[in-house]
Amino acid sequence: MAEESQDGQEKTEEPSQRKIQKSKEDGQILQSKEMFVFTSIAMGLLIFLFIPEIAIPSMNEWGKLFQIESKEQLSNLAFTRLYQVFEIIIIIALFLGIPLMIVCLLTQLAVGGINFAPKAAAFKGSKINPIKGLKRMFSMKGLVELAKSVLKVVLLIGLASIVIYIMLPQLLQIFHGSIKSALEIMYYAFPLLIGVLLTALAIIAAIDYFWQRHVHIQQIKMTKQELKDEHKQTDGSPEVKAKIRRMQMEKSRDSSKQREALENVSNATAVITNPTHFAVALKYNPGEIGAPTILAKGQGIIAQQIIERANDNKITVFRSPLLARALYFTGEIGQEISDKLYNAVAVALAYIYRIDQGEPVEEPEISIPDELSFDEFGNVET
Repeated sequence: MAEESQDGQEKTEEPSQRKIQKSKEDGQILQSKEMFVFTSIAMGLLIFLFIPEIAIPSMNEWGKLFQIESKEQLSNLAFTRLYQVFEIIIIIALFLGIPLMIVCLLTQLAVGGINFAPKAAAFKGSKINPIKGLKRMFSMKGLVELAKSVLKVVLLIGLASIVIYIMLPQLLQIFHGSIKSALEIMYYAFPLLIGVLLTALAIIAAIDYFWQRHVHIQQIKMTKQELKDEHKQTDGSPEVKAKIRRMQMEKSRDSSKQREALENVSNATAVITNPTHFAVALKYNPGEIGAPTILAKGQGIIAQQIIERANDNKITVFRSPLLARALYFTGEIGQEISDKLYNAVAVALAYIYRIDQGEPVEEPEISIPDELSFDEFGNVET
């Protein structure tokens, strides 16, 4: 049965990579105590096999520490011998401790990976709350762990009893035979007993690993709502994504339309620029009814291309940043200019006409309505 979240929803969805990473940050990683028990005991037995290689030299050194030739040496050698005793103890501790520590690290690395989670190590009042502690002890997980421990002890004692029962006739001969025969029996019986118990521990560790893996995955599974919320956080909501796609498509269409309109620049009456960031090509025939029409417009590279084509076709380029931005942000290609810009465009075209006729005319001051005074990002200037 799937686990439930705090709001009662069932956790039916597989955890996402983000959820797995977050669980690691919270200290939730796969662990198997039985795997630690098996590998630690196995390493301990392996160390035990090598003890005879160092035991005899160590015992000889240990014995020498207590050899004092005269009473006069007792006070002089007391500190030196004490130092040597501690030295031997530290060497033995390192010989036993370092391999076990390495095995524990490798075991965790193989089971669930080594993880450092400061958040999990932080103090939490709930950890020392006796009521919550009792709840954890008598929870389903706590009862399962208790049942596992009892079954493990019963299984190991049972297997040990069976091995001892099978070998009981040989073991009884220890009390009636020589020391040599007793050692031979123990040399055979002890490895057999340890081998059986170690095999049982290996099976228990394997079962525990797959059980803990199952429990861990169930704990970090997600509800449908959690998965939906995570997608919104990472990819944005469907509404926002749809809006972004629409804007991208509109921008793409506008760019395509602007490139196609470059061919019409040769028919323009004038080009209004910013001077290089924006460019708008206008067409106006004085004898015709209607306002000037925008033949082409663009910013950046397209604006530069409009200016270049205007120069190639000897079309007057008039620099008026405010007017160029107002035309760009309020007009569309193929449509007439905004009626709020009639006066400004009329002043500009009249000046351009007189310039084209070769008349010496001062550049006019173009006045733009406040609500159409845009900056280069399309925001109204204040």
